[in-house]
Amino acid sequence: MNPAIDRIICVDRLAFEDRAYINSSHESAGGRGINASSVLSAFGAETLAILLSGGGAGERLQGYLGQFGFPTMVVPIRNQIRTNLTITDKNGLTVNLNEAGPAIEKGELAAVERAVRQTLKRSAWLMVCGSLPPGAPAGFYARLIAMAREKKVPTLLDCDGAPLREGMEARPTVVKPNQQEAERLLGRTLLTRTHGLEAARQIRATGPESVVLSLGSRGAVGAFADGLYEALPPRVDAVCPIGAGDAMAAAYTWSMTRKNNPVEALRWAVAAGTASARLPGMNFATLAETEEVYRQVEVRRAE
Repeated sequence: MNPAIDRIICVDRLAFEDRAYINSSHESAGGRGINASSVLSAFGAETLAILLSGGGAGERLQGYLGQFGFPTMVVPIRNQIRTNLTITDKNGLTVNLNEAGPAIEKGELAAVERAVRQTLKRSAWLMVCGSLPPGAPAGFYARLIAMAREKKVPTLLDCDGAPLREGMEARPTVVKPNQQEAERLLGRTLLTRTHGLEAARQIRATGPESVVLSLGSRGAVGAFADGLYEALPPRVDAVCPIGAGDAMAAAYTWSMTRKNNPVEALRWAVAAGTASARLPGMNFATLAETEEVYRQVEVRRAE
């Protein structure tokens, strides 16, 4: 719902009130849903990215998308899509500067709903990803989830703030907040292992069938119908963690379409996020690279 031109700048080091030297800079098509489709396509899955596009930035976005190799369905809008800036250093320290996005009109929102409705009949999963642009009501994702539920299509919700809070009330199949999103949702800081476990349990109690709570280098907690699980990754050098959460969401969905086993999917999710964080810039691990890390991920029951 809120794609962007992502400009990624890699520098030697980030330090407060000190200069940094640029090692590389490049642009790409960005947005959680686009990133998820990139990973799914790389894993050999059939994926369709539904997105908005408008203005000169939208034309550039569509040009970049043409290089990805997976199909897209573009909903044209009147206003120009946003441009986001990410600055990261060799130690993985990262600064994100995101524009809010274009103002969206009612007719454009209706066009998105029609696009989703017509694709649900041939969909195995619906992934609802990223922020909502100005003008879109906070409950918009909840409407899409309810639409998918009517068609018996499972859903993954990956967003923040009010859209996450209202979307969970529509009972998605799984929500995938990261630590910061969960802290904003619950209004408290998550510092310890116990905090993470309690947070995943509490979020699941609000409506979603399952929760995958991403904790960065500490892995993830899964809250499922049969209890709590922890997925612990191997220690790696994180080069650029941006997009690792999108890789997690995609790998979880990909695994669920294969075996419909949430615990197995949690392991693949952590493997994909960890493998992608090892790569420079906005790059995602291949299936082979993810499988290498998968063999080193430990999953254990937390109860």
